[in-house]
Amino acid sequence: MQPIRIVTEDITRLALDAIVNAANESLLAGGGVCGAIHRAAGPELEAECRDIGGCPTGEARITRSYRLPARHVIHTVGPVWRGGTANEAELLARCYRSSLALARKHGVNSIAFPAISTGIYGYPLAPAAAIAIREVRAWLASEGLPRSVTFCCFSAEVAAVYSAALASASA
Repeated sequence: MQPIRIVTEDITRLALDAIVNAANESLLAGGGVCGAIHRAAGPELEAECRDIGGCPTGEARITRSYRLPARHVIHTVGPVWRGGTANEAELLARCYRSSLALARKHGVNSIAFPAISTGIYGYPLAPAAAIAIREVRAWLASEGLPRSVTFCCFSAEVAAVYSAALASASA
């Protein structure tokens, strides 16, 4: 498997060691990918997230996956886009670093990320993809785990932006 790959797929169907949830600070079910992950995992995920008690923006928490084919769910809270003047880029970068650090700590070999913060949180897609690719490439260059990272995109248009960011970073 390639160290970084981009797919157009439903993240809840990926049978990897971990999938990442673009969560809200409460970690409870929301809309978008967060709601889809919670629905697919079942009510046990909501109960475990409630017990965790939340997560600040830029950090990550790990849970079991319950009814999902992945072994773990790593929940990370991306920044709400406020025009780029509220430290959004660093907060988004921290989401990837925090998630990857948890993955390494828990022996995760394969992980999938959605397009964190680009839905209802409004982060512009191209800059978000560039940050995601930059952070993952830097992590993979210096750390042993995970061995493969998938960017799971919800549409061909999003996948094209991630593919362009990967090609640009590789040039």
